[in-house]
Amino acid sequence: MTPVSDRVLVSTKKGLFTADRGPAGWSVSGVSFLGENVTLAYVDPRDGGWFAALNLGHFGVKLKFSPDAGKTWEDRAVPAYPDGEVVGTADGKPPQPATLKLIWALESGAATQPGRLWAGTLPGGLFRSDDGSRSWELVRGLWDRPERMHWMGGGADHPGIHSILRDPRDPNVLRVAVSCGGAWISTDGGTAREVGTGMHADYLPPELRLDPVAQDPHIMRHCPAAPDRLWIQHHNGVFKSADGARTWAHVPNAAPSGFGFAVAVHPTDPDTAWFVPATKDERRVPVDGKLVVSRTRDGGASFEGLREGLPTEPAYDIVYRHALAIDGTGERLAFGSTTGGVWLTEDGGDRSVDGPLRERRGRRSRTRRPAGQAAAVEQPQQPHRERCQVQPRERPQERPHRPRPLHHVKLRRPRPHQCVGETLALAPLLLHVQVQHV
Repeated sequence: MTPVSDRVLVSTKKGLFTADRGPAGWSVSGVSFLGENVTLAYVDPRDGGWFAALNLGHFGVKLKFSPDAGKTWEDRAVPAYPDGEVVGTADGKPPQPATLKLIWALESGAATQPGRLWAGTLPGGLFRSDDGSRSWELVRGLWDRPERMHWMGGGADHPGIHSILRDPRDPNVLRVAVSCGGAWISTDGGTAREVGTGMHADYLPPELRLDPVAQDPHIMRHCPAAPDRLWIQHHNGVFKSADGARTWAHVPNAAPSGFGFAVAVHPTDPDTAWFVPATKDERRVPVDGKLVVSRTRDGGASFEGLREGLPTEPAYDIVYRHALAIDGTGERLAFGSTTGGVWLTEDGGDRSVDGPLRERRGRRSRTRRPAGQAAAVEQPQQPHRERCQVQPRERPQERPHRPRPLHHVKLRRPRPHQCVGETLALAPLLLHVQVQHV
């Protein structure tokens, strides 16, 4: 394991893609579950094992495990709600039976807790496994809180746990964020003792605006080196905490807007965080059609927009909650969008390498990649896809290297009977990005 992450896992509705950085730059090196909806990928830092959560519609939610970096996969158990459990609707309608809709978050236990995993789900249950996901138990300490019946869906029909943060100093301290249900703290390995205060929900009547149980945190992240320092991208702005999620302060200077879904926090500097802002509510698009990564390096006092290397024409990419990730050095940042694009930067957004994958619309690649060459992904033989290959851009040897701010690995589905040269035409929608140390 090196201190710099040379691998990115990209979960999409068309499979789980692996992008590796080699001597020539970044390229897609493999795919698992081609054509299937992979909603989450997680790498266990204790042994390097990969977990992949899938949502197969009629066939339900599935969980897979790979001990060898995606070469082979085995089935694992999924969390199951006990018979008789119900979910409140928060709209006056009768409670509904609790059944698993989605695995929305995974977190490992400490090195001293082999086999322990935590899973956050829709409709709002926190589950614990002590045998590496071969079996699961519902954490009653949070589920049985009377406030849970007042949780509600935020963008989904049911509430969901999307963020689980284990305190690296004490494995019994967990911080959990619920959409819509606020941010909860446990100090004994699962029993919810406290809900954070200070966030506001402008979408509610004035008397409920500050209700901590009605808040819609879109994602919650902490600084691993200072876990009491946390950031939340909320439906109504950016919030930060300096006391382990007990109280939250609004960050009014977030620019170009305070709305978005994702946040990444520097691993050693709690004052540095990245966001991908957008507009709300009726139009989920970047502000003024300009895709931008917003960064603060002074705890939210000011923000700078990082746009160099991103699309210059009007862009309508949205970055979801788990589709923004930072590596352990705080230098390599990656994000994926709803249009199928993946962007990477080598130094926190200032500049990056001139990568091997480029998108050239409307022009067919002049040469084809030989069968079996690296980064060519095996796929079903379909007439309009046989001609679409991933090609490295040829450059004269004497051309000097010119750093660029962001490297773009484009994963896009072509129109029928149209080949997009130098584009990997596989993933129309990105759901989750994770940067892995290899």
